[in-house]
Amino acid sequence: MISNASHSGTARQYRPTPKDGPVIDQDGRIVEPQATGGGPFGFETFEFRTSSAKPFGELTREQRIARLEVIAKLLDVAFVVPGTKIRYGIDGLIGLIPIVGDIVTTAISLWLVREARALGAPWHLTARMLGNVAVDGVVGLVPLAGDAFDVMFRANMRNIRLLRRWMEKQPR
Repeated sequence: MISNASHSGTARQYRPTPKDGPVIDQDGRIVEPQATGGGPFGFETFEFRTSSAKPFGELTREQRIARLEVIAKLLDVAFVVPGTKIRYGIDGLIGLIPIVGDIVTTAISLWLVREARALGAPWHLTARMLGNVAVDGVVGLVPLAGDAFDVMFRANMRNIRLLRRWMEKQPR
């Protein structure tokens, strides 16, 4: 809703009216109007250094693993070839772009391994995960045959399974 519009120019400023309700931050706290500044949408004087805004937030281990699983599924098994049971993900699609596609998907896979390490995965588990990524990345560089291998090998799903098995063995 636009209210308190300035008719002296072409620009309008948004100011919440009482019926808009309070402004709530991502942590569920009410943000006072003076804290948001006076610019359009209230972000003219917003200070990122002193803000409590955290784009990835403080996630629990389970939430972090769930996020990794979603990314791995998107990369490896998000779609189905119509009329078959063959599943593929954006790894197989992006991998069709010669060299650059394989580099991009390998970088994302390496990020998943880094996240596993940040969750406390031991060196031998991350070494095995890195091996899966390396095989997927190197074989994926071969035109067409490498893309077919990417679809069947599913390195990210393998790595998430390894991480999940290791996590289940850990004391809570």
